[in-house]
Amino acid sequence: MRIEIITEPITRAEAKEIAMEVYGTMVKGVADIERGVIALGGKWHMDANTKLTENGSKQNMVWGFNLYPETNGEERVEYVALINIRPALGNRDMYIEDAMIREKMRVIIDRLIP
Repeated sequence: MRIEIITEPITRAEAKEIAMEVYGTMVKGVADIERGVIALGGKWHMDANTKLTENGSKQNMVWGFNLYPETNGEERVEYVALINIRPALGNRDMYIEDAMIREKMRVIIDRLIP
């Protein structure tokens, strides 16, 4: 199962290639809002989460999302994942409730997958 850590910009076509391996039009991802990197791929968000934490990310800085590479606008990213349920950090839902975290993620995702 392919999981890529993205530190430099890739094309949407490259993101779509990763998406095609499991879900087709969507790829699961996680963003490290401290380091400004993402991991894409895998069947579960936890797969990419594990890849990032094994590469130095702190768990409390990693948040999950779904990316639709062929979609534009706000529908391109869903800020929903089981790994986002973190009552100790004030997030009691799969959806990331903190607008500042979502904005940090959006900036990172837009920079790495323009």
